[in-house]
Amino acid sequence: MDLNLLRVFVAVYETGSLTTAARRLFVTQPAVSQALGRLRRELDDPLFERDGRTMRPTPVASTVFPAFREALSGVDRALDEIHGFDPALTDRRFRIAMSELGEIGWAPSILRAVRARAPRVGVDVVAMDVQALPEWLSRGTVDLAVTPSPVPGGFDHVALKSQSYGVAMSADHPLAMAPVSLADYVSAEHVAVGSDSGLPNLAAALGRLGAVITPQVTVNHFTSLPSLLAGDRGLIATVPDTIAAGWATTWPIVVQPLPFEMPAVDVRLYRRATTQQTAALDWIFTTVARAIQGSTGQFFAIHGDPIVGRPHHRA
Repeated sequence: MDLNLLRVFVAVYETGSLTTAARRLFVTQPAVSQALGRLRRELDDPLFERDGRTMRPTPVASTVFPAFREALSGVDRALDEIHGFDPALTDRRFRIAMSELGEIGWAPSILRAVRARAPRVGVDVVAMDVQALPEWLSRGTVDLAVTPSPVPGGFDHVALKSQSYGVAMSADHPLAMAPVSLADYVSAEHVAVGSDSGLPNLAAALGRLGAVITPQVTVNHFTSLPSLLAGDRGLIATVPDTIAAGWATTWPIVVQPLPFEMPAVDVRLYRRATTQQTAALDWIFTTVARAIQGSTGQFFAIHGDPIVGRPHHRA
């Protein structure tokens, strides 16, 4: 079977679009349609059926896709070994999806690692959209994604870090002087970050205890929390302990352990589906993974400026 037909099939399957597949393959849409027609005749199956603006795979297409993609990946890796990939010479751009927290904590380490070996490479950090990630990774909208949220679709990934949570509050809060009980935790006034990917884990952990909390305040960014907590003696926040520990060195904030079991949140690195330029993707995937795994995260950048005239407290 013609390998070019397999490339067209895999591109249409991953993108769900003849137009997007053509752009990925640097050919015209009629060329994609013609190749798809040949493959339909060879396999005696429609392979894809139009559903609105999306090409939906048939059961036959879903069955053969994993084998076709693996075959192409093997061929492309063999060609990469022959032609070679030199990060020092490439000028391509990579797009990495990260949350606000990930960008603050990990982007500096990632950029240092990339630029040390590939000074001509460009890196675009894309604001995280967890709901869109499966489509982004399938269509090649982003090359990598750093997220603690599981991404459906069978994408290759690696675990990077385990992220635990603690309870942060003003040093003047009535609960600041001793470990917080479950009853006090539930009855306290909470502030939460709406985009925090750990919120479902928190809700599940409380649900197992038959407890529910409703935040009195919800904010968009972690950077809003230090001043809110330091300036309000009634609020507490459940946040990643790496961040909270940094706040406690700069702001009049205390961090206490959670009064219940909450599994750590695993931060993972996902890579896009592809059968082309696999050596380049292998390199950026490995480079980013090692950069994050070898770093404690530069979360001091999220601490902000302390309130003037207030003493500093350490948890």
